[in-house]
Amino acid sequence: MNTGSATPPGPRYKTSGVPDEGRTGRAQRKALVAGTIGNTVEWVDWALYSIFAKIIADEFFPKGDEAVSLLATLAVFAVGFVMRPVGAAVLGAYADRSGRKKGMTLTVALMAGAGFIIAITPSYESIGILSPLVLLIARLVQGFSAGGEFGSSSAFLVESAAGGKRAFAGSWQQVSVAGGVLIASLLGTLATSVLSDGALHSWGWRAAFIFGGLLGLVGLWLRVSVEDTEAFSQAQSTGRTRTNPVKAMFVEHPAAALRVAGITIAGTLTYYIWVNYLPTYANLTTGIPLRSALLSQTLCLVVFVVALPFVGMLSDRIGRKPTMAGFAGGFVVLAWPLLHMLNGSFISLFLVQLAGMLLILGYSANCAVIMAEQFPAEVRATGIALPYALAVALFGGTAPYLTTWLHESGHSDLLWIYVSAASLISLIVYLTMPETKDKEFN
Repeated sequence: MNTGSATPPGPRYKTSGVPDEGRTGRAQRKALVAGTIGNTVEWVDWALYSIFAKIIADEFFPKGDEAVSLLATLAVFAVGFVMRPVGAAVLGAYADRSGRKKGMTLTVALMAGAGFIIAITPSYESIGILSPLVLLIARLVQGFSAGGEFGSSSAFLVESAAGGKRAFAGSWQQVSVAGGVLIASLLGTLATSVLSDGALHSWGWRAAFIFGGLLGLVGLWLRVSVEDTEAFSQAQSTGRTRTNPVKAMFVEHPAAALRVAGITIAGTLTYYIWVNYLPTYANLTTGIPLRSALLSQTLCLVVFVVALPFVGMLSDRIGRKPTMAGFAGGFVVLAWPLLHMLNGSFISLFLVQLAGMLLILGYSANCAVIMAEQFPAEVRATGIALPYALAVALFGGTAPYLTTWLHESGHSDLLWIYVSAASLISLIVYLTMPETKDKEFN
């Protein structure tokens, strides 16, 4: 197995990401379904934690100061992100050595298993300090899984794409992420609307996690049944796979790795504020009922999920740079007015959330494909996963905690500065990076 920097000659790939003969249309559709649905059900479990953050705070931490308990819950949320770079390195390298299919199968099994553990863990009142410790361990496992999932599923989807449709195929990675958040939001909306507060706290939120875990088993079955990509198979058959993809990625592709991190900064920060945490933030800062905030999130996510593939097709037509620059530039200009529009009414939250999600489309439709286009197949899953996970851990995982801390310290009005600054950094990256829409893909 080749571990050096030289790449033996092998078949070249067209812009489809697969050899000239490509997959059949049926195989492409099957790959798209397996990659998308498997990723969707994995992200249901991940998103349920932030949706039920206030209830989890009551269940897993000592009663007393509600703000302190919520901050502790969000700290566990952030700590889960610490494991994402670890999972990205370990599971990304595993997918580059052993195949995208094996990597994706392992990640969904880990995520679903940890979700079941959270669902059945007794409360703090029942087992004391063991309760938050088990919660912490489960979130670490979920973070480890999520760290490897993005690289494996992104590489799988983009490598399975038909000619000239890499962004369209890659956009389904984020369709699946948003779809998972949407399902979790629907579960949250249903639980908070139908159940009494007592039922919601005693068993309702746990039922949502169990349902998410069962969906994970569906994703596991789908991923076991799919074939690996031609790009990985060719890399393996021509001896281009590496025994240490992490080292190869840093040594041979350092500029691409830094570019992936820069691409991610604004995307992950705005995503976790607007898509994941805004209902809780609006509930805290304006007093809007959580059920109304979750309804707004659900409606906006429907629009977001439907629009993503179309923005992917737009990227395939006009390029990655203009669609991503539109996203970042929009937040540089609009972060202040959007966040200052929140006033406790449903319509204000809906308009703010919808406007932000429409902007984020420019990032989410492109992130999988633009990252995949930075690396060759032998280090692609690692190259996507690790720099991305490092940026997500720093900017995404801390976003809910920082947002809540700013509110509790009386500085909610400063959040827009953080969003605008991060967006400006990524805008510079987008404007200076090479266009990869027509790049040869191997």
